[in-house]
Amino acid sequence: MERYKTRRVVITGIGPVTPIGIGNSVFWNSLKSGKSGIGKIKDSGNPEWQAIDVKIAGEVKDFSLEQYFTDPRLLKSMNKDMDKVTQFAVTAAKLAIDDSSIDFSKLNTERVSTFVGTGIGGIQTTCADQLALLTGGQKKVGVRSIIRLMPNAPSGYIGILWGLKGRAKNDSTACASGLDSMLDALNWIRLNKADVVITGGTEATIHPLSMASFSNMGALSKRNCPPEMASCPFSKERDGFIMGEGAVVVIFEELEHAKKRGAKIYAEVIGGAGTCDAAHITAPHETGDGAARAMLETLRDAEVKPEDVNYIHAHGTSTPLNDARETFAIKRVFGDHAKKLAVTSSKSMTGHLIGAAGPTGTAICALTIHTGIITPTINYQTPDPNCDLDYVPNKAREQKVNVGLISSLGFGGHNTVLALKKYSE
Repeated sequence: MERYKTRRVVITGIGPVTPIGIGNSVFWNSLKSGKSGIGKIKDSGNPEWQAIDVKIAGEVKDFSLEQYFTDPRLLKSMNKDMDKVTQFAVTAAKLAIDDSSIDFSKLNTERVSTFVGTGIGGIQTTCADQLALLTGGQKKVGVRSIIRLMPNAPSGYIGILWGLKGRAKNDSTACASGLDSMLDALNWIRLNKADVVITGGTEATIHPLSMASFSNMGALSKRNCPPEMASCPFSKERDGFIMGEGAVVVIFEELEHAKKRGAKIYAEVIGGAGTCDAAHITAPHETGDGAARAMLETLRDAEVKPEDVNYIHAHGTSTPLNDARETFAIKRVFGDHAKKLAVTSSKSMTGHLIGAAGPTGTAICALTIHTGIITPTINYQTPDPNCDLDYVPNKAREQKVNVGLISSLGFGGHNTVLALKKYSE
C-alpha cells in the first residue's frame, strides 16, 4: 500500500462549461458573487415542452463550438458526429488543457489517459432518432446515431482530438459518474498506469423526456418562486432539485511529472472511496450509512483525521431527503467537529449537473484551496432543524482551507467521495 501511494497526484488544469460560466474566470467570479444560472428553459415555448410541468433549468448560455475550435473541417465533423453531451466535454477538455499549459507533443501520449463520466449520455440524439424512426422509418435514422448517443463518446473523442493513447473510458453511475471517473483517475496514476489523466464529467439532460420522468418521480422543484431562487439546498423550503447541464474536466497529473514541466498546482488529490447503500434505487439510505462509509474510507485512504478537514462540497441537491440524510452522515463521521466544517452546495447556483456534478465540486474545492475563498450556498432562507451545519449561507467567505472533501451520491445507491489538500512539498 505504501508503494502504491508513493505517486502523488495534483490538479494542474480546470475547464468548466457550466450554467454560471464557461472558463475559470467567469465560473469563479459567478461562484464568489453567488450568481444563479437557473432560469426559464430557452426552448420551453416549443410544442414538445407544452405537456411538461417544469420549465426551468440551469442551461449553459451562449455555447458554440466555434468559440473554441477554428478548423472548419473539424467543426463540420464535430457538429455532425457529436451529441451536445460530447460537445460540452471536448470544450471543457480544451479549456482544462489550455489552463494547464500542457504540451502533448512533448509527452509520451501512451501515458495520458481519458476518464470522463456521464450519467445518461446522448439523450438528445436518442430521443430525436427514436422519433425519426417512428415517423419516417429506418432510413430516417442517422448513420451517426450510435456514436452520438454512446456514453463513452466524450472520453473517446477527447483522446482522438489530442492524440491521447492511454486508456480511455467512462463511468456511468448516475450522479456519481464524474466523481467515480476522477477516483479511477487518481488510482490509475497511483498504480503507475499513467502520468496524466484528463478526467471529469459531462451531461446534457435538459430534454422533455428526462424532465418529465424526474418530475413525475417528485425529484424536481415545483416551487412557485423566481427561477433563480428555486434551488435552495439545506433550507427548510426546499422541495426538489433543478436540472442543470454542462461539463467540467480537470487535469490530474503525477506530481514529479507536473514539477518537471513547471506546471501550476491548484491542489493535491490525496484520497477517495466509493460505497453502495444496497437499500433503494433512488432514495439515500435513511441513516446516511453509505455516504458516511464513503467519507470514512476516504479519510483512511487520504491518511487524514476528521479534524484535519475544513470544508466539504456536499452533494446538496435541494431535495428533502438528500440534504437531511447527507447532513446526518457528515455528523456521524465528524462528530463535534461537524459544526466547525464549512459545507456548501453549488447546485444552488448551477442546478444539478448529474454526471458533471462531482467534477464541478472538485473544481470548486481546488479553487477554494488555491484562493482561500469559500463560495456560498445561495437561497438559504429558513433553517431546518434536520440540517444544522454551517452551509456558508448566501455570501462568500475568506477562509483558508487545507483539506476538503467532495461528495457525490447517485441513484442506485452510489456514494463517492474525493479528498483534496493544499499542496506542499
